[in-house]
Amino acid sequence: METIATLNVTEIEPRFRHPMIFEQFDALEAGEGFVISIDHDPKPLYYQLIAERGNIFSWDYLESGPENWQVKIERKTSEEQEATIGEIVAKDYRKAQVFKKFGIDFCCGGKKKVSEVCSKKGIDINDVKRELAVMDEAQGTPSQNYQSWELDFMCDYIVSTHHKYVKDTIPFLLEMSAKVARVHGDAHPEVIVAAEAFAGVAADLSHHLQKEEQILFPYIKQLVNARKANTALPAAAFGQVANPIQVMEAEHEHAGEDLSEIRAVTNDFAVPEDACTSYRILFKMFQEFEADLHQHVHLENNILFPKAIELEKTWNN
Repeated sequence: METIATLNVTEIEPRFRHPMIFEQFDALEAGEGFVISIDHDPKPLYYQLIAERGNIFSWDYLESGPENWQVKIERKTSEEQEATIGEIVAKDYRKAQVFKKFGIDFCCGGKKKVSEVCSKKGIDINDVKRELAVMDEAQGTPSQNYQSWELDFMCDYIVSTHHKYVKDTIPFLLEMSAKVARVHGDAHPEVIVAAEAFAGVAADLSHHLQKEEQILFPYIKQLVNARKANTALPAAAFGQVANPIQVMEAEHEHAGEDLSEIRAVTNDFAVPEDACTSYRILFKMFQEFEADLHQHVHLENNILFPKAIELEKTWNN
């Protein structure tokens, strides 16, 4: 059985505690760790480690008060330290432009790592890294600092912006895609496939938004309120928040695959010469719908959902 050192922080003079913990952490090899034992929740240390060392460690509560806290801190391996695509975009949404240029999915496929996707797609990872580095050097900051938003505000923003867009746009796209398929389907059978695929997207997303608005988002808001009021977590019929989140993420991936099918079958929404005005409007709106869904899913998969899981976990501890 693995033996791991324990540092009893209560025996150290307060002003020396964090420096000593940092010193012990910096001496770790990848995969090594130690346990700190303390008489209060050491969460401020967690934020200091993140700020000064980055996301290169794991943080696991072994004991959570009320009189004693024990946390295992472990240095991640180099493979574990590589940020996912979603984490990169969550930190700076402008980098989504780079991934989009290389055809890399940053929303539904956001949990994958750049090296993994580049290897699978045959993309030179050095080209991607160079363009990401250029974005780092560019002046300015992301137009929206989504990371700083409260989760209840983000839920409301998603509903009022992206959910509203989906609900307002689906009826028009269903009507328009059916019309174009009926008129141009014989000469361009791809529009029939696109119309059928979008009908599936519309039905799935309608149920999806309802579940978010009636079940998941209200619970996330309750989590925020419990933290602000310093009260107990609300009881949920679904157990942990990670359970409905897994369902939502699976549905996001399915919707993304269906929209990718539409893009593929239409040759990236290429408009034929004999296309009428409705045909052109349909393809333009398909592109807009896809772009909105990408940002919508990014906000949920890469920012809202991980933070909700962490909030529930932290509050439980």
